[in-house]
Amino acid sequence: MGSVLVLNSGSSSLKYQLVDADSEVALATGLIDRVGEDLSNVKHEVGGEKTTRQLPIPDHAAALRTVLALFEELGPRLQDAGILAVGHRVVHGGTAFLKATVVDEAAEAAVEALSPLAPLHNPANLTGIRVARQLLPQVPHVIVADTAFFTDLPEEAATYALEKEIAEKYQVRRYGAHGTSHRFVSRTAAAFLGRDVEAVNQIVLHLGNGASASAVRGGRAIDTSMGLTPLEGLVMGTRTGDIDPAVAFHLHRNAGLSIDQIDVLFNRQSGVKGLSGVTDMRELHELIASGDADAKRALGVYLLRLKKYVGSYHAELGRLDVISFTAGIGENDDIVRAGALAGLEGWGIHVDPDRNAVRGGEPRVISPDGAPVTVLVVPTNEELEITRQTLAVI
Repeated sequence: MGSVLVLNSGSSSLKYQLVDADSEVALATGLIDRVGEDLSNVKHEVGGEKTTRQLPIPDHAAALRTVLALFEELGPRLQDAGILAVGHRVVHGGTAFLKATVVDEAAEAAVEALSPLAPLHNPANLTGIRVARQLLPQVPHVIVADTAFFTDLPEEAATYALEKEIAEKYQVRRYGAHGTSHRFVSRTAAAFLGRDVEAVNQIVLHLGNGASASAVRGGRAIDTSMGLTPLEGLVMGTRTGDIDPAVAFHLHRNAGLSIDQIDVLFNRQSGVKGLSGVTDMRELHELIASGDADAKRALGVYLLRLKKYVGSYHAELGRLDVISFTAGIGENDDIVRAGALAGLEGWGIHVDPDRNAVRGGEPRVISPDGAPVTVLVVPTNEELEITRQTLAVI
């Protein structure tokens, strides 16, 4: 039938995947990171064969040209793959992108206008869109926004208790993030269990360097941990997550930090890194094993925040059927999974140690047979979700 090229342009990276429209199999995947530095890392995988190179790639235009050249050299050749469309991930879609949207000049302008709400992401997303439209003008381009899954949150979940005229004028509300993953995982979990998604109440825990939680009732998100920006919510690799807003006032008035410095502090120098000095959970576990007190405290803070969100979303949902762990940490870290749910047995939430220790690339149950709440590990696939939504809109 053809294929969809999915592009995810980061501030210094370009991640891509070519997905067959019929089988939904990834025909090729790749990543170019350290774009703009002296040498960029290039990875391209097709048919199980991985190619890695280091090349000077000064900008995203050069990065995308490199990707097209890799397809031509290493396959599959794009003209043979029958590209039907290019799907683009956009982190913040505000209220402009409630669903997948075909790109035109107005859509580009909307992504740019939303950049103040995601200054680390939207400008890079927009650059990728513009470059791709120039280099691949013969096919439609589609925006799939991370926030779209959360645009119809219940009013009481989306609204901050902020003076309403200010909130409305400056579009201050809770938008969420990682919605493409939350949508994919919530539907995949229901299908894996052989249940209609409309009949399932679940909590999805997307735990990577960035982390978010959502409460999903019958396939619709009713709450999520990230807010106006991806800073709110869970403790993350470098982000504070929930913090008293007065900390910013205190640091500005008493430490002399500027707003920009506080922004960097909260987003890039805090979280697990700020508490322990590392961002990788594997390194954190090694530090804990060596007796590092800061690392032990960092994990404790991380797990307690997770447990708070599980408890609050259980209360919001009323009936909880499923908890799904996903993303890099959620899929691979049995210590975090067990720790996040420890002590919740009285609510019917149990983790089987043997099942939890198993590694794999497919959805799997890690709760005991007969547990009132089914606990799952569900590998996310945002590229496949973007592919599906792209095909639906074209």
